Amino acid sequence: MGTHEERDVARRRFDVADAAPLLLDAAGVVTSWSSQAQRMLAYSATEAVGTRLADLVAAEDAGRVPELIERWRRDGGWAGLLSVRRGDGRPVRLMVRIASTEEARGPSRWLALLSEMTEAPGWDMPRAVLEQMVAHSPIGIAVVDTDLRCVWSNAALARFGGGPPQSRIGLRVADVQPGYDTEAVEAQMRHVLATGETVIGYEHVGHVRSAPHRETAHVLSFTRLDDEQGHAMGIYYTVVDITAHHRARQRLALLDRAGEQIGRSLDIVRTAQELPDVAVPAFADLVVVDLLESVLRGAEPASETPDGAAPVRLRRAGRQSADADVTGTVTIGEDVVYPPGSPPIRCLVTGRSWLEERLDRLAPEWGTDSPEGPAATFPDRGVHRVLVVPVRARGVTLGLTTFFRRRHQEPFDEDDLHLADDLVSRAAVCVDNARRYTREREAALALQRNLLPHRLPDQCAVDVAACYRPADELTGLGGDWYDLIPLSGARVALVVGEVPGHGIDAAAAMGRLRTAVRTLAALDLTPEEVLAHLDDLVATAAREEGVEPDPVGADSTQAVGSGCVYVIYDPVDGQCSMAAAGHPAPAVVLPDGSVTFVDLPQGAPLGAGGPPFQAVELALVKGSTLALHTDGLLARGTQWPADTDRDRLRRALEREAPSLDLRCRAVVDALIPDRPHDDVALLMARTRLLGDDQVADWDLPADPAIVSEARKEATRQLTEWNLEELAFITELVVSELVTNALRYATGPIRLRLIKERALICEVYDGGATAPHLRHPRTTDEGGRGLLLVSQFTQRWGTRFTPEGKIIWAEQSLTDTSE
Repeated sequence: MGTHEERDVARRRFDVADAAPLLLDAAGVVTSWSSQAQRMLAYSATEAVGTRLADLVAAEDAGRVPELIERWRRDGGWAGLLSVRRGDGRPVRLMVRIASTEEARGPSRWLALLSEMTEAPGWDMPRAVLEQMVAHSPIGIAVVDTDLRCVWSNAALARFGGGPPQSRIGLRVADVQPGYDTEAVEAQMRHVLATGETVIGYEHVGHVRSAPHRETAHVLSFTRLDDEQGHAMGIYYTVVDITAHHRARQRLALLDRAGEQIGRSLDIVRTAQELPDVAVPAFADLVVVDLLESVLRGAEPASETPDGAAPVRLRRAGRQSADADVTGTVTIGEDVVYPPGSPPIRCLVTGRSWLEERLDRLAPEWGTDSPEGPAATFPDRGVHRVLVVPVRARGVTLGLTTFFRRRHQEPFDEDDLHLADDLVSRAAVCVDNARRYTREREAALALQRNLLPHRLPDQCAVDVAACYRPADELTGLGGDWYDLIPLSGARVALVVGEVPGHGIDAAAAMGRLRTAVRTLAALDLTPEEVLAHLDDLVATAAREEGVEPDPVGADSTQAVGSGCVYVIYDPVDGQCSMAAAGHPAPAVVLPDGSVTFVDLPQGAPLGAGGPPFQAVELALVKGSTLALHTDGLLARGTQWPADTDRDRLRRALEREAPSLDLRCRAVVDALIPDRPHDDVALLMARTRLLGDDQVADWDLPADPAIVSEARKEATRQLTEWNLEELAFITELVVSELVTNALRYATGPIRLRLIKERALICEVYDGGATAPHLRHPRTTDEGGRGLLLVSQFTQRWGTRFTPEGKIIWAEQSLTDTSE
């Protein structure tokens, strides 16, 4: 054996209980032989006593014995490896320790202890060596008896609390670690005692005496110890601290949960509330989120940060508490004012997070305007630890998130600060996305509100109800529209149309079309003329913008391919005229509840080119209901066959409802799904008829003397209607319009007065030219007739008929008692 190997072996501890003892004299001769030595080397005492040690050693080590004898004489002992020849001739490798026995009487001077090596020499671990390894192991190790009371533990176990090894003797786990879930731990031990099955990797999370304010995690393993007969003697268990790993897993789980639960909606307040919901109670006991008021409105937050010299007003957007007694005094939606110099203001100014272990030391800094009430009340509620993190996204501060912990929890540390920054950063992006969506949605809704009528105008021709449902439920924008336009002579125009596509582009195109329709309606054109002009406008705009008239693949930013139905109803005689451009024909619900569909020629879509539009006229009885709709009301494609569309609409229209509004909504609800694939607009108008007592007309001969008679008849009629206060203006209007007809027109002349929400005066003649308003000079003797009419009436105008024209003027009756 080399010197290095001997030195290594000599450092080993020797297990006396397992060794075979024998005695040697000073010359190395065996003087005493034990039964253990006999079993180990197969020599009887008679054979061994008197034999030199060199004769027992195998040939490879026999030459070393004299040298070893000199060494143990010099050093007072020796320990090392020797190969010994057994009585049966087989060599065996032994670990030998020589110790002096000078105190003993007799010739024997040296005690030799032999231990058989069962492993390779470099890995032989005698009991003493193992005891040293166990005692100094960094892993906590203990042995309990069958009553689960400690009989031995190493020093490493003291790091987990409970005192040094000697103080644990006779105690159970509940006595040493009252914060442990001792019932669960001892249940594992009893299971191992009963079954002999080793339990490895049992994880326990709780509080230990060494860290009462910090949650710790340990992995325990349990092994049963048996005696030589196989009876259970106790439990050998190990404890490994995995707190750091456990906390890392918790952080990852919290971040993963935050990724799943934060940002599930595009509502700002709901998104802000999702952050406290995730963080409580896993990370903090109380979490509040305060956002700038501009953020909640969806507006762009100010690029400049507060200077910290003035109070900053925020609004509470989220709050969650693990304790009903500690919820804060500010509810969601209320304003929060932080005083200058307070920690929240510093976070807003610097954009950096801030933490403090003891909130009561900062009571003066938070001030009496703290969002949770006076800061001095914090310690009374048990809230001592605070962490403030600014809500920042894309380089802009949107608000603050404040985390609080109560006294029983550990203080926030740097790892917690990094975790809070990660949580708030994720939430900040979601809040900013919701803010941006809110801004865009508000802009889109403002556009839609300005494109569709806020309310349908009051008039006496029809009772009307409308329902609009866009396919794009997020923005609420679509390309369908409806309108009701009061016309001259108490008539109304009913309009429903649609633009290809959805969203803001379609809404913008729809707005242009609706404006054009209203402008054309003001000219008192017939339905087919309105659609013809509209078709020209769309085609011209498409050519100017380089869009080919392709209704199938039309760009939704253009009106090419749009559909429209235009209806004019006259409540004086119940006549209705209509025309359509690439649009479904209206349905008519008669007073008896039966439903028919107007046989209306389908013109080409707007801007697509095609033959002239054709109009149809029909007479509607009082109480008939016109149903104008876009094709989104009828299912298309594979869900419903095309020939059943009208049958479904007929059944829906036949159902009774308490009011026209409810009937309109019921039809839409019955025919379209909750999330329609296309925009839907439905306009329902129930017709009225003006009574004979509301209309008066006279045929006038082409005689200048008839002007005075016309004034008298008009005044007489106003007296019957109790409108004497309007007699002067009405006489002026009748005189000027009749005189104008006599002077510039030919053919018969007819005067008509209509009393509804306005007093309407109409003069019909056979002329084909429209009068023009003139602005005469002071020296001119004429030309002031229409100027006076325009000044004294609410509005006036001209409309053409197949036989001539009608000049009309209106005076409002809304402020006059009938």
